[in-house]
Amino acid sequence: MEPSETLDTLQARHRKEQRDLVARITQKKKAATKKTRKGVNEECERLEQEMKERQAEELAALDSTNSEEEEQEEEEAESDAEAQTNTLQNGVASLAISPSPTNEDTVPAPDSQAAAKKKPNRAKARLARRAAEQEALVEQARLEAASLPNLREQEREQMQTQFQMYKLHEKEIRADGHCLYAAVADQMENSGLGLKPRIPVTVVEEGLPVYKKVRYAAAEWIEKNPEDFAPFIDKPLPEYLQKIRETGEWGGHVELLALAKIYGVDIHVLHGDGRVDKIESEGEGSGIEEKKVIWLGYYRHGFGLGEHYNSLRKSP
Repeated sequence: MEPSETLDTLQARHRKEQRDLVARITQKKKAATKKTRKGVNEECERLEQEMKERQAEELAALDSTNSEEEEQEEEEAESDAEAQTNTLQNGVASLAISPSPTNEDTVPAPDSQAAAKKKPNRAKARLARRAAEQEALVEQARLEAASLPNLREQEREQMQTQFQMYKLHEKEIRADGHCLYAAVADQMENSGLGLKPRIPVTVVEEGLPVYKKVRYAAAEWIEKNPEDFAPFIDKPLPEYLQKIRETGEWGGHVELLALAKIYGVDIHVLHGDGRVDKIESEGEGSGIEEKKVIWLGYYRHGFGLGEHYNSLRKSP
């Protein structure tokens, strides 16, 4: 909680955070597949719980500060009232004629503390009221998010239209971080080109998965031509190459460019809106009689892990 926040600004910020989170969760759930649904649901529950706990702590902290100020004001007001009452009683006593006391007239003074009404716990009441307000806001945000378009379904429909236009059909690739490399491997093998690169790859062990061979090929070309890729790499070259060869890190445009060069093929990447990114090999002595084109389908919303590539084969 920011030090200068008032109750109104804090509640406004909480409402915005709730709307943003609900919209984010809704899109995650809509994009989830059967395989990823359990993990996505667990992640969404964790995000909701973390936000609820943090916002409750912020409200409690603000209520604590406000309660201390209010209690101090109430104590000062009660002290002033008590002083005024004592002054008034003293003034009346000095004017009154005191009769001789008798047993009948002697009445014990009531215990002021026992007679006083128990003060309601205002801090708890405020917290309960605000908790109810928060629940109402979350429900409202859920309803608003439910009315948002299903981006996954829209993208799927758009891609189907593009497949018909370009006479392609889709070979779905597992969404595991290796999808770009696995899609390129499927395209190369399905086109009869094989996975032998234009230059020898330093380390290619027997029995490696095909996506791994493609990872090594991409890393090899970048390592041999660092000046072509330096402007697009945000970390030291050895670290970047290790990421390509040995991890499940996603690939992108840089890796596609390296693969187009080392395999001597043009790579066309089809998007749902009809855009085609054309990555050319420039035909630098590829050793292939006729330059080939391989096709990938790019998804931004269709898969639970995020951006994804599928292999696109020519329809018969």
